[in-house]
Amino acid sequence: KHVFLDLKLHDIPNTVGEGLCSLMGIGADIVNVHAGGGYTMMRRAGEMVRAEAKKRGIKPPKIIAVTVLTSINEEDWQGLGQTVPIRSAVLRFAKLTQKAGLDGVVASPQEASLIREACGEDFLIITPGVRPAGSSADDQSRIATPARALQAGASQLVIGRPIRCAADPQVAAEAILKEMETCK
Repeated sequence: KHVFLDLKLHDIPNTVGEGLCSLMGIGADIVNVHAGGGYTMMRRAGEMVRAEAKKRGIKPPKIIAVTVLTSINEEDWQGLGQTVPIRSAVLRFAKLTQKAGLDGVVASPQEASLIREACGEDFLIITPGVRPAGSSADDQSRIATPARALQAGASQLVIGRPIRCAADPQVAAEAILKEMETCK
């Protein structure tokens, strides 16, 4: 069983680093921060987690950065005072995350191919906003089907409500897995 602890930490560098270090004992394989915390925050968080893992003699969790929440559309983005398109901001955040030495990003499937091309095959791209064809978008704005997300270069998919809220979650999960198999 793998655990992705999705807390999206965003604070000053030392606070984020200490927060991540305090969470290391719970067994998460992947933890995340907000890329908007900046290069120094991300770099320092990575350094502190790796040092703490070495001190404890354990494997450090992968650290990824959230680029732009998948619930945000261009109108919301501009309402936040942003003047560049979301795709450009996500790509800038991904490159900054890689430069800071983190393992990957959380981004919508719509930006996955840009990130994959810029950051390479070893860079994790975890994509929420994944919805099977015909599913409700709910509060997600930048979405794609599981097949499209994988074809775009996603490493891992986050699929919550389409499974969790289905009449039969097992059947829903099996249908999604079947769709994903077509991408191999």
